Amino acid sequence: MAQRERMTGPDRREQILRIAADEFATAGLHGGSTEAIARTAGITQAYIFRIFGTKKALFSELVVASFDRLADGMREAAGTDTGQQALASMGERYYAMLDDRTSLLLQLQGIAACGDPEVRDAVRAGFGRMWNTVAEVTGLDAVTVKAFLAFGMLLNSGAALQIHDVDAPWANGVGTRIQAGLFDHITSDTNR
Repeated sequence: MAQRERMTGPDRREQILRIAADEFATAGLHGGSTEAIARTAGITQAYIFRIFGTKKALFSELVVASFDRLADGMREAAGTDTGQQALASMGERYYAMLDDRTSLLLQLQGIAACGDPEVRDAVRAGFGRMWNTVAEVTGLDAVTVKAFLAFGMLLNSGAALQIHDVDAPWANGVGTRIQAGLFDHITSDTNR
């Protein structure tokens, strides 16, 4: 009989997070199965609950982490830039991160599960951090930040819909890259 590979606690935790990310991105909070996660990881469900407490806590951690990866990536892309230049760099990084479909689906699944107050609080925290990152790094007004993130959420939806596999004008429109200068005309003054 083959011996099972022994993992450290932190390694096992990371393994569970990877497996659970795929499960919840596809099936959401209520459709995702801790039994399936445990089976794939070669552990018991009890072990998952010992580490994460609840299925909802595991789901929420993954959703917040997906928002955090996006916020961290945008902050890194902006570097020392501010204003519209920082926003352009953040937009480039955001577009590049659309390839991480699992992460984007986790964000959408998190938003879909906001009927649950605990999940809603977690999603608010993750989305809030993303908003604050854009606002703080760029120094731009709330209307511009809102427009930028609204375009980003549309790109998330397009990635979830796999629009690059659709040959139709609407899909081409949704997939259009956000170019530098797109938000130049949007200011608090023009939106009073």
